[in-house]
Amino acid sequence: MTESNNGRWLLLIHQIPPKPNYLRVKIWRRLQRLGAVAIKNSVYALPKNDQSQEDFQWVLREIIEGGGDGTLCEARLIDGVTDDDIEALFQSARAADYTQIAQATRLIAKTLPIKVKAAQSQRLELEHEVVKLRRRFDEVVAIDFFGASGREAVSGLISEIESRIRGNKAKPSQTRMDREKLKGKIWVTRKGIHIDRMASAWLVRRFIDEQAKFKFVPAKGYRPLSNEIRFDMFEAEFTHEGDRCTFEVLIERAGIKDPGLISIAEIIHDIDLKDAKYKRQEALGIEHLIAGIAMSHKDDEVRLARGVAVFNDLYEYFRRKRGK
Repeated sequence: MTESNNGRWLLLIHQIPPKPNYLRVKIWRRLQRLGAVAIKNSVYALPKNDQSQEDFQWVLREIIEGGGDGTLCEARLIDGVTDDDIEALFQSARAADYTQIAQATRLIAKTLPIKVKAAQSQRLELEHEVVKLRRRFDEVVAIDFFGASGREAVSGLISEIESRIRGNKAKPSQTRMDREKLKGKIWVTRKGIHIDRMASAWLVRRFIDEQAKFKFVPAKGYRPLSNEIRFDMFEAEFTHEGDRCTFEVLIERAGIKDPGLISIAEIIHDIDLKDAKYKRQEALGIEHLIAGIAMSHKDDEVRLARGVAVFNDLYEYFRRKRGK
């Protein structure tokens, strides 16, 4: 089923009898696993596609068999709630999922010895917990329809923990790359750029290639061309590694040594990973400023232009401050 002029959403509108209680809970949990979001009381939405239609049909059958009633329909929004509003609901729900997984991963990391040589029983227990986290992460990715923030961060954290449990030596970064070989490329990242992608794009254009071109693509299913470099997205050449954001990884792997970037990197880290590692007081203000850019401008080229201006001025401040 392809998207038509009828709209881009499927809506499940249902009525569930108050008794038995377990039916309401069962249906709610089912809808949560599908990644559906509530746009009104008892009105749930999914992006329109074959899989979503089949999923909603099964839920509707359960509702009817349980004594309830419901309707499944395609929807094109005209007034009131907008497409952007619904996308924001999906992104907020998945971002909350990623935050929860990240917190659980960090708790496990704290239980690991600094020099990993855990007892067999402890290692097996930790492996079991990480397998559950990885499974939960994969489930969230499967219903992350619009590329919510947090996916890359969680992927990096889990991969690092898996490596540590296996007893591998920590590899803080992949091989450093020749900056000259990074010039003349098209830099690809997912649509809806926010703090890490804005800052990373600024870094590329300011310190790697002044003529760098950028391409913004869907979060899922993109296959890069031969002259493209991906950043801050799944399977990218530059993305989160361990507890470091893409901005930090780019600085190290591109061999950029500039004292003015240290404070900016710490601010980006604290905003993007939400772990208060550096406790930068400026982080909240910068976060609100970037959020304002994202709220005011849907077009990624415009977001990038506004972000570049912000980071140019921020860099100038820290460069001069360190110079003094």
